[in-house]
Amino acid sequence: MSQQNASRWDLCRFVKTLSYFGVVPLLSRLNWFQQWFGSYPDPKVNSALFTPMINDSASTDRLIFDFTQPSDMLPAIWGALDDVVMGGVSQSGIQFGVAGACFSGQVSTANSGGFASVRTRNFEPSLDLSDYTGIELRVKGDGNRYKFMLRAETRWDGIAYCYSFDTVAHAWITVRVAFAALIPVFRAKTVGNSPFAADRITSMQLMLSKFEYDGGLNPHFQPGSFQLQIASIGAYRV
Repeated sequence: MSQQNASRWDLCRFVKTLSYFGVVPLLSRLNWFQQWFGSYPDPKVNSALFTPMINDSASTDRLIFDFTQPSDMLPAIWGALDDVVMGGVSQSGIQFGVAGACFSGQVSTANSGGFASVRTRNFEPSLDLSDYTGIELRVKGDGNRYKFMLRAETRWDGIAYCYSFDTVAHAWITVRVAFAALIPVFRAKTVGNSPFAADRITSMQLMLSKFEYDGGLNPHFQPGSFQLQIASIGAYRV
């Protein structure tokens, strides 16, 4: 990305992001829109499609996504959601291979931006993990602090339940995110202390952001390139 384009908002990427996540469903069905911006399958993900990914594991009680077993369906489940939706210029993506998924890109604070993320489309039916204690991630990062987020509603810009975690550069770590430790937020602002409804999980998200919560800043944030590898996402119980 050139210096000239580094601070230029990308309308095409903005529209593609909204189309991928089904924010403009009627517009996405128009022929001229598909010719210019491409077409995507139904923005809701039938959770039964990745049920075969769910199995017992030595490290988790329920393995939901095993990214070391790449599948053609994964690009239709996980997509980039960056600050371009708010006028920013950060860029990210997720690639899938036998070493796992790789969430990487460039995060920038230009144009009042400062976050990059990857998110699943909405699960239908939602996942019921109420019999479990929380989510377990197996990741290898770059020393940055990331956020893991869950939602219990299908709204595009609704409340997310967040957990921040630090990575160790170039080292695989296991991160356990207890449902009870999740913080309800709307655009990085806390919104009360309602417990997370683990019986109706509608989406998952991983994010690198300059913000923590309520105006606080991520103490490890640095603009520039980043990379987070993910081997698996599962549910655990204690």
